[in-house]
Amino acid sequence: MTDTQAITETIQTYFDCMHESSRAKAETAFHPDAWVTGYLPNGYQHMRAGEFADFVAAQQPSPKAQGEAPQLDILSIDIAGQTAVARVRDGYLGLMFLDTLSFIHCDGEWRIINKLFHVES
Repeated sequence: MTDTQAITETIQTYFDCMHESSRAKAETAFHPDAWVTGYLPNGYQHMRAGEFADFVAAQQPSPKAQGEAPQLDILSIDIAGQTAVARVRDGYLGLMFLDTLSFIHCDGEWRIINKLFHVES
């Protein structure tokens, strides 16, 4: 598997964690030291990966269970050695996000080390 394919799989796991409200998938996609930062309509948000995993797991029933169509578009992936950056657009909880995901290759896996998000609508 190429690095691009592995990063694409991690992006899909990241999206699935939100779409399925899966804490386990969030823990798979994110490095334990990761941060999630951005602005929601109610203001600035900054949390650790574990807090984000708790947040997505609390969304019950999940967007998938509610019949929401998945909305994920990988706009770009740029790899530099053991690091990478991807831009993705995804729909979640009625909002459209533009995410900048930073990756680290650690222990043979590409994992998200930082998520910077912007709400487009």
